[in-house]
Amino acid sequence: MHRTLHSPLRRYLTSFSSLLLISACCGQDSLLAGHKQPDKATGIVFLDSNQNGTRDADEPGIPGVKVSNGREVVACDQHGHYELPVDNDTILFVIKPSGYRTVIDALNIPRGYYIHKPAGSPKLDFPGVAPTGPLPASVDFPLYHSPEPAAFDVIFFGDPQPRNQQEVDFIAHDVVEELVGAKAAFGVTLGDILFDDLTLFDNFNRALSHIGVPWYNVIGNHDINYASENDELSDETYERVYGPPYFSFDYGPVHFIAVDDIHWMRDGQKKLYRTGLSEEQLTFIENDLKHVPQDRLVVAMMHIPLVKSTPWIEPRRERLLRILETREHCISLAGHTHHHEHVLMNNDDGWKGSRPHHHIINVTVCGAWWSGKPDEQGIPHTMCADGTPNGYTIMHFDGQKYLLDYKAARRDQREQIRITAPEAAPLAEAANVEFRANAFNAIPGALVQFRLNDGPWYTMTKTENEPDPVFQQLVNEEKQLGDQLPWRKLPAPMACPHLWKASLGTVSTPGNHLIQVKVTNPNGQILEGHRTIRVE
Repeated sequence: MHRTLHSPLRRYLTSFSSLLLISACCGQDSLLAGHKQPDKATGIVFLDSNQNGTRDADEPGIPGVKVSNGREVVACDQHGHYELPVDNDTILFVIKPSGYRTVIDALNIPRGYYIHKPAGSPKLDFPGVAPTGPLPASVDFPLYHSPEPAAFDVIFFGDPQPRNQQEVDFIAHDVVEELVGAKAAFGVTLGDILFDDLTLFDNFNRALSHIGVPWYNVIGNHDINYASENDELSDETYERVYGPPYFSFDYGPVHFIAVDDIHWMRDGQKKLYRTGLSEEQLTFIENDLKHVPQDRLVVAMMHIPLVKSTPWIEPRRERLLRILETREHCISLAGHTHHHEHVLMNNDDGWKGSRPHHHIINVTVCGAWWSGKPDEQGIPHTMCADGTPNGYTIMHFDGQKYLLDYKAARRDQREQIRITAPEAAPLAEAANVEFRANAFNAIPGALVQFRLNDGPWYTMTKTENEPDPVFQQLVNEEKQLGDQLPWRKLPAPMACPHLWKASLGTVSTPGNHLIQVKVTNPNGQILEGHRTIRVE
């Protein structure tokens, strides 16, 4: 069967209905496979020089490229040929090497995979994969040269989580519009792409496509088919839309792994999710990393955090941590908890590596689930329960080095610290007036200092079990309004993990004074904030 991906003049696919069939191109003898289910898939990873999506006689195979069936990982031979076992529910995918790109569709979604489900998905509340028919005689993957520098940026979205079209529109106006034309290598949604209504996948993808960079999507607990009786079938709709629920790829000198840590299960009459990975996925991660040199930074991307969140099915967490501990350079990111926090995992967290593991719980696009009073544009303020404004992050990579920048939605990039203080204080009492500084992107071990005007710098004290005062005030105001709120109610405040306090100290003269706060993170990153206070 001869299949064409796109003409030389077009980079993108334009028909979503054809994506599942076109995500890998197949040899001309594919129909000869008949109805007998083969136990092996074979194919070639090739350089698609004329960009027509089909391997032509003069287009060479690419040796050394890794291909997986979700468990085994094999390297292509000198001719670009690979062979992998399959069953009737297998997704074959290429592990994109540095300096290449896979097929990218019209909505900027990478399509370097082939779904083999001869009978298709079972009937569920939301449709899964249509029957794919017999396995083609050759499942070939086109790649394209794409320069990838050692230094590059990646956009990370935690939990956009729209429950309806109105909230898809919130996402478009709140974060997408300001990111149009961003100079990033690609973007990643860290799960909870949606909020249970899986019919919104297409409109969500169309909204994000305007950013203009390739976009990867990690599966979250609100992206699965709740009608499924087991974990294995819960991601059928996700697979129809995005392909394999876990995968990996290289970009420049960095190796990225998308982890599916959602385990759907039944407990008696109740269906629920827990944090967990299948044995097949753990084996894939182990096999995948065998091919990654130790001098490369590994970035694991998941939905549910490794700590401080939904209970894990053990010993799955133990095995994942033991695998990641084998890496000399490794970090991880997650979403799910709707706050922003850097965690340096150590032995108390089950991490047994020689140095702490940097785990980032990423701020969410939807903040507190699109709750709170709407602003003048009709978009809820939706502040996270730790007081962090909703938004996203941009990580700067340079070889083994990395730096995470936080960005509040529709706000100035310089808004990194919110200082809460009285508007005015009597001169006689000013020395004892306390204020708070919420440093949204502070890392454990950060030095947090303040000064008044151009005076000397003083160290601030980290609070313990205190909520952000602004978020607490917003919750209190909602309580005063009663149960008939004209907007979605905010969640309860949480103890803010990045809140500091201090007293003004000596103030010798009345007037308008400037509080300056400076945060120096252990990696040298500087965050700054300012607030005026009137002393009478």
